[in-house]
Amino acid sequence: MNSTGKNPPAPSRLDRVLAEARRDRESREQGYRERALQIYPWICGRCTREFTRVNLQQLTVHHKDHDHDNNPPDGSNWELLCLYCHDNEHMRELEAGRQGTGGKPDALPPAKHQPFADLRSLLKKS
Repeated sequence: MNSTGKNPPAPSRLDRVLAEARRDRESREQGYRERALQIYPWICGRCTREFTRVNLQQLTVHHKDHDHDNNPPDGSNWELLCLYCHDNEHMRELEAGRQGTGGKPDALPPAKHQPFADLRSLLKKS
């Protein structure tokens, strides 16, 4: 019984499937996270921020090929990134996908807009 004195509704099949999927994902993440933390130094691969046991929860494992099921024992598909750099990496991927580069951030075309192209003539007018 809950605080209202009524029995909570029985979990639906969808609730059970979602709960099981979450448990599976968490256990899979724990496995490769623990291995990555043993293999690599506790430093963000992008910003080089160093981590200790106090703030280690802010260091994440990034899959280089974005496939969370590709977890080779040597860790070759992983890199440790802080929360901020990890979010930035995934935002770059999303933006690249929107630009039509197939999710490859480095394949973005160079910017063509030149905001200061006519600056000389604008300065001469004043």
